[in-house]
Formats: sequence, C-alpha cells, structure tokens
Amino acid sequence: QVQLVESGGGSVQPGGSLWLSCAASGAIHGLLSLGWYRQAPGNQRELVASIEREGRPTYTDSAEDRFAVSISGDSALKTVYLQMTSLKPEDTATYYCHYEGHGAYGQFGVWGQGTLVTVSS
Repeated sequence: QVQLVESGGGSVQPGGSLWLSCAASGAIHGLLSLGWYRQAPGNQRELVASIEREGRPTYTDSAEDRFAVSISGDSALKTVYLQMTSLKPEDTATYYCHYEGHGAYGQFGVWGQGTLVTVSS
C-alpha cells in the first residue's frame, strides 16, 4: 500500500504565496510520478502539475510561470512540493496529491486527502 500525507494550504491574499507538500510512503518502489490536482466547487478535478520519479516536471497552462513542483526523498519516503506564487482568486480549490506507480497487478493511482487553498482579499 501507498500512503500519502498532505500538508500546507490555507488562506492567502491575491498575489501571495503558499507551499504544499505531500509525503508518500509504503510500497513506493514502483513510483512513476507524483502530481498535484485541484478541484473547485462545482468543477471537475484538474491537473495542476506533476513530476516524474527522475525529476522531470510537467505544468498545465494555469500553473506555468507561477507554480513550481519538486520532489525529494529516497526509496522509503518521497515528498513532492508545490510552491505557488502570484496566487489568484481562481486558484481557490481543494488541492490533491496523486501517486502514480507500478504494482504487482499493474499500474495504479492513489489520492491524498486534499488540502484547501483559499485566495481572497
């Protein structure tokens, strides 16, 4: 099993910054990527940014130039970070960490519990 523990988030004014982190532990030897998704009320969950095991990041248009994703750790614990800057009210959402990896029965994904980010004046 893979366990994900998210931290960070909170409330910030427009233009502010926040960090999110997600620690992945357990059966993570088959890790392919760790990613951040978000879901605003009434909207579908959408990808924000992801990073491969080797450290290659991918950003969506909404995150490009404002957010930075990074990964650290070893075979027992991997942590993915999302640094968010120049935050806008439309960034308000619950942010979810997602693990994608190979297991004994094929490729699988695991979701974190979610952390709320509110951008408001």
